[in-house]
Amino acid sequence: MKSLLSVVFYLASLTALAAPPQRVVSLGGPLTEVIYALNAGDRLVGDDASSLYPPAATKLPQVGYYRAFSVEGVVALHPDLVLASDQAGPPAAMAQLKQLGVKVVVLPAGATLDALEQRVHGVATALGLPDDGGKMVATIRQQVTALTATPSNVRALFVMNRSGKLEGAGKESTADAMLALAGARNVLAAQTGYKPLSAEAALSLAPDAIVTTRMSIDASGGLQRFLALPGVAGTPAARNGRVVVMDDLLLLGFGPRLPEALKTLKAGLDAPSPAAAK
Repeated sequence: MKSLLSVVFYLASLTALAAPPQRVVSLGGPLTEVIYALNAGDRLVGDDASSLYPPAATKLPQVGYYRAFSVEGVVALHPDLVLASDQAGPPAAMAQLKQLGVKVVVLPAGATLDALEQRVHGVATALGLPDDGGKMVATIRQQVTALTATPSNVRALFVMNRSGKLEGAGKESTADAMLALAGARNVLAAQTGYKPLSAEAALSLAPDAIVTTRMSIDASGGLQRFLALPGVAGTPAARNGRVVVMDDLLLLGFGPRLPEALKTLKAGLDAPSPAAAK
C-alpha cells in the first residue's frame, strides 16, 4: 500500500504541473481497458496487439506486442504520454523512449487486487482523472469482496493449448490467482508458472473441472476436439462435461472487468455437471 500511495502522489504532482495528456499510447491490454473504462478512450492514438477489448481498441494503430513493441511505431504517433506495463519491453526499447523525451509511466502487471488498484490509480492520475480512478477502485473492491464470500472448493485445472501441446498453470500465475479468487483448488499448485503438461500427469490430477481460454478451444479445432485431447479426455472434468471456456483477456487480463470475469468463472465452476443433470 505504501508503494501505491507513493506512485499516486508522484503522478498527482506531475498532473498538477501540466495539462492532462491528449495523445496517449498504451502498452498492455489491461491498461487499455482501464483507459476506456475511465471514458478516456478518445485520447488513445495507439496501442499494442494485446489490446483486444473493447472492440474500438483493435481499430487503433498498433505498435506491435507490448513485450516487443516498436519504438519507431510509438514515436510516429507523437504521444504526450505512454502508459506501459512493467512487462513492456525489451528494456532497451523502454530506455530509448525515455532518451527521446517521451513521457512514460510504468505500472505493475501483477495479478493481485493491490496491483490492479495501482494500475487504475496510476492510469487515472496520469490522465488527470484521480477521482474517477478512486471510484472505480472502490467499486471493483466491493464487487470482488462480495463474489469471494463463498468458496466453490472445486478441484480445478487450468490449461492452455496454443501450439498443440497442453500447458498447465501453477502458482504465481494469473490463472492460479483467478482460481484462488473463485475459491477453487488448483490441482497444479505444487508447480510454479506455466509448464508443459503430459497426458499422464493430467489424468493423475483427476480435476473436477477444467478451465481454459477461447483461443485454446479455437487452436484445438473446437470444444469437442479439445475434449478429445490426450490429457483432457479421460479426466472426470471431461467425462462430466465440466469445462469452463472464457475469453482470454477477460479471464487473464486482471483489468477493470475483474468482477465480471470472477462472476463468470464462479458460475462455470459451480454449475451442475451436464452429465449429472441427465
